[in-house]
Amino acid sequence: MLPVVVLLLCAACSGSASAKGAAAGPRLNNNQLYKFSYTTEVLLDKPSGSKEGSAGYRISSDVHANLVWRDPGNKDDQLIQLAVSNVRIEPVSDRPEKKNVLHGATTESILGKNNLDALTKPFFLHLKSGKTKAIYSYWAEPATIKNLKRGLASLLQLQLNTGKVIENDVSGRCTVEYKAVKGQVTRTKILETCQTAEPGFTTHSKVLGVSRESSSVTVFTLDDGFIRSAVAEESHSVAVNTRSSTAAKVVSRQTLTLLGKESGPAEAAGKDVSAVVKSIDAKLAAVGIAAEKVKSECKGCPSLFEHWQAEQKQLEPTSLSKATAPRSFLALIQSIRKASKDEILKVLKSASKTSLPQVVDAVTSSQTPASLDAMLQFLNFTDAKGLVLQERFLYACGFASHPSERVLQALLDIYKGKIGSTDIKESVVIIMGALVHKLCLKGECDLPTVVQVKKMILEGPDSTKVESEVQMYLLALKNSLLPEAIPIFTKYAESEVGAYSTIALTALQRYDVGLMTSEVKRTVNRVYHQNLRIYEKNVRAAAADVILSSNPSYMEVKNLLLSIGHLPHEMNKYMLSKIQDIIRFNTPASKVMQQAMKDMISHNYDRFAKVGSSSAFSGFMAQSADMTSTYSLDILYSGSGILRRSNMNIYGASKGSVLHGLQVAIEAQGLESLIAATPDEGEEDLESFAGMSALLFDVQLRPVTFFKGYSDLMSKMFSMTGEPMNVVKGLILLSDHSEVIQLQSGLRASVEFQGGLAIDISGGMEISLWYRESKTSVNNRGALVVSGNVTVDMDFLKAGLEVSFETESSLDFITTVQFSEYPFLVCMQMDKTTFPVSERLTKYESLSSGKSVVSRKGRKFLIPGSEFPLHQENSNMCKRVFDSSW
Repeated sequence: MLPVVVLLLCAACSGSASAKGAAAGPRLNNNQLYKFSYTTEVLLDKPSGSKEGSAGYRISSDVHANLVWRDPGNKDDQLIQLAVSNVRIEPVSDRPEKKNVLHGATTESILGKNNLDALTKPFFLHLKSGKTKAIYSYWAEPATIKNLKRGLASLLQLQLNTGKVIENDVSGRCTVEYKAVKGQVTRTKILETCQTAEPGFTTHSKVLGVSRESSSVTVFTLDDGFIRSAVAEESHSVAVNTRSSTAAKVVSRQTLTLLGKESGPAEAAGKDVSAVVKSIDAKLAAVGIAAEKVKSECKGCPSLFEHWQAEQKQLEPTSLSKATAPRSFLALIQSIRKASKDEILKVLKSASKTSLPQVVDAVTSSQTPASLDAMLQFLNFTDAKGLVLQERFLYACGFASHPSERVLQALLDIYKGKIGSTDIKESVVIIMGALVHKLCLKGECDLPTVVQVKKMILEGPDSTKVESEVQMYLLALKNSLLPEAIPIFTKYAESEVGAYSTIALTALQRYDVGLMTSEVKRTVNRVYHQNLRIYEKNVRAAAADVILSSNPSYMEVKNLLLSIGHLPHEMNKYMLSKIQDIIRFNTPASKVMQQAMKDMISHNYDRFAKVGSSSAFSGFMAQSADMTSTYSLDILYSGSGILRRSNMNIYGASKGSVLHGLQVAIEAQGLESLIAATPDEGEEDLESFAGMSALLFDVQLRPVTFFKGYSDLMSKMFSMTGEPMNVVKGLILLSDHSEVIQLQSGLRASVEFQGGLAIDISGGMEISLWYRESKTSVNNRGALVVSGNVTVDMDFLKAGLEVSFETESSLDFITTVQFSEYPFLVCMQMDKTTFPVSERLTKYESLSSGKSVVSRKGRKFLIPGSEFPLHQENSNMCKRVFDSSW
């Protein structure tokens, strides 16, 4: 009972304090006119600042305030008239005439007479207990002007006691913290709590996304319970997670200073606020405190078709390895997002045959209803000849930064209709799995279409006996990362079909370790140790990868160590190399591995002296304060010296998140007959096959087959040109962040950050029986552009900042095997070419008249090429392969 009594006493105390007239917020006196000076300014720059000064502008004015009406029963319920006059607009920093877009301009010529008249027309603020209840102005006024008035009114919102409260102001509904000390109140807005009408969108991956740091603090100085001054500063820094130097900062300041008081109009009579407002002017209306959306029209901007004509040369295949391609791609996306379906179709129909695939990438990546409708009308999925464009559309859907349910529904409709190519049918289902994953990440897992597709792919593997269709559904589930799929993968991990087992095991490796139940672990261990049946080497290697990446127990690791010496020849060497790599690279399994190796039964010379050419190696590609990039190369050979599995992975980690940037896996089987060799255990009846599977930015793509069957192998072998086969080629929208930051001043900052990648991944396999040599190659070519644009646009006056980063690079991975002698010679090479990097900073200011000022700054530098280090054994072998003296 005691806490309840204390609470009631406290409530009684606060009630009596209120009765005695303690102010809850600032109070105006009757018959007085309060004269203020008011300044609001916005600055755009890099977070660290720059020598040239910030882009932006300052609006200064006089503000007169007087009490119009007060509730006789509540002194804190007030209607206040605010009148802005003597408006001045000037740059935020000193600059020469040539760099001053406002030079020679008057306030009226900048704003326009109608805007200036609207801004200087008085408006009314209903303030109750220091909180804004309503703003009364004219609906006919331009939204920009009303927002400026709302910004001024929001600055007057104040409570005089310490505490947290939820407030509505021009920037939305936010949690606000007040701290009151004698003569001063500090208001801190907790910006991450703000609910706004324009939420925007961002990339689902933190590694590919941007981060925003924001703060908003207002300091009030009080004199006899009324505002003597109010100084507000709000800042927003937006930076690319993987490169924090590609960043922009918006600073907004407001200053209100009391200049003096003089006698003013008397208080009006009336029952309530609405009656008083109506008596002043019947046209006045409650316009709301929250900011209105402002649609800015681009005057003189080219149409989408005109823009396309200017950019099309940069989107030809010959330009795809240059930074101009993704730069034009990003610019085209911005134009497409503002275009209608018919405008988009006009561009699609006019594009050349060679540039059309890149246009499909751009249109699909735009992710607007109009662009989706245009693509669905343009593509004919019943036509098998349109495979290239159809697959480019599907892949762009899979890489979508913020997909909608409508895109998933469109793919489901395509799947249910007639599809001319079985390859496209497979890609449709595989990409639907990726979209399910992204929509679930957005919290949209229960949307009707998502539920329907989840049901389809979860039931898919058991609904058919066709091997390619089972693989299709398993790959879709691998992309979806649905927890409900784990039992399915656990079941198929023990399949008699090696391809099913491999997909299931590599899928399990992608899940969070916390989802690896004891049942899953038992199954994976059964596969590795062949408790139920004999498995192919690549299946067992995949099972070992799952065990070692899922917080293995001491006994699991010990059993793995004890298996070495009882495995097929090359797999012994592969597992040794894997264990040594884990210890050297200090992965999560390192500690338990070192603990298990203290036992001499499992760690001895007999086991750790196994020879062979298979290997596993991990290393760092790049390390910085923003990002860590690692690579790994796993090579498993058959006992005859022919490649069984090659697996290259690249990972990126930033902001506590990991992205599987790239995986290229080449598999070969059943090739022993070519060199009259004996297949390994469990691989005696395998059909001749070689193919490649790629995973790009966490999205598994449809695997590519080099050859399948002995007759196909022989025909391909005699027609092999040595040219690699394309796996994925095109333009990808990597990063996509768009938001409107509603500033407390009433101004709005539009933030757009996009990252575009032109990529060309190809791979090949050559076998020369004459020279008894095989060569596999994976070639990665790419150009990356990341661009950020922050704009504060008031229609009549615009200021902006653009930051960009771009580079071009290539990465080649080549494995050469000579099997003319035993043990055969294997040389692996992973080369990175010297690549250029350029950074740009552009600031601009412009008037509605067309006058503009632009300032540009940039730097370029080269990052030297290198051959990524692998183990010493490989270096020694490469010398033997390429040294003519051997």
